[in-house]
Amino acid sequence: MSQLVCHGITKSYGDKEVLHGIDLTLESGKIYGLIGRNGAGKTTLLSILSNQNPATAGAVTLDQEPVWENRKALDRLCFSRELNISSESGLGNYRVKDYLRAAATYYTHWDRDLEKNLMTTFGVDAKKRLNKLSKGMLSMVTIIVALASKAEFTLLDEPVAGLDVVAREQFYRLLLQEYTQTGRTFVISTHIIEEAADLLEEVIILDQGRVIRKENTQELVGRAFQVTGLAEQVEAAIGNLETHHKESLGRSESAMVFLQKGQSIPEGYEITVQPVNLQKVFVALCGGETQI
Repeated sequence: MSQLVCHGITKSYGDKEVLHGIDLTLESGKIYGLIGRNGAGKTTLLSILSNQNPATAGAVTLDQEPVWENRKALDRLCFSRELNISSESGLGNYRVKDYLRAAATYYTHWDRDLEKNLMTTFGVDAKKRLNKLSKGMLSMVTIIVALASKAEFTLLDEPVAGLDVVAREQFYRLLLQEYTQTGRTFVISTHIIEEAADLLEEVIILDQGRVIRKENTQELVGRAFQVTGLAEQVEAAIGNLETHHKESLGRSESAMVFLQKGQSIPEGYEITVQPVNLQKVFVALCGGETQI
């Protein structure tokens, strides 16, 4: 089993440290979700994993070989992110077909047939210049690069930004189809959490430059519960359970608890216990406490 591994990754921009000693292992043959608030460091982490950005400290390895300036390792990686089509970059003057031709020369396992099929599926005009495309169409181009690259480890930064609901569903279906056929590893950074949740075998939650959770998605959600009721009843029921995101409204209180193996929420209290979804888990872990 191949592994893409972060060893103590730290990244600073000037005096500001945005990633703080991250240790992270990504195994082949999985779909990961990378979620975090704006500014948490998601794009920075993905860019370091894929050799697009040097770490200030630490290293990234693929099967124990360094990724940095290692062509053998880079042939197995793809980082697909929002295109910079500003006048300064000069990229906006490229036609779609020229941009994809350039990408094909970089990715050694590029699939021309898949590229053509995706162009047809998404209705992308190959002759259009990038600076004439809508935000949604630009996202489709980045998705085409990600899937057609056939890279063993493919990292996608906000791939559905600007896509309407139909196009997003097409993307999820195509990604799952590609994963099923090839067993490639995908890491998807997204703010549309619940929509993508069913795709994600494991979720990585990044908060203020630190990985605070890396867990099987169903298992994480399955052990999280929202407990509500009168504050004294809630406090007595949750006891020493792992608790996050307490919210108070008058005499009432709500809190999310995470059960460990063998734990349960005791009976005999006037409380309501409800299962939650991945989005609510994320808010509880990264949103702090609220007093109303």
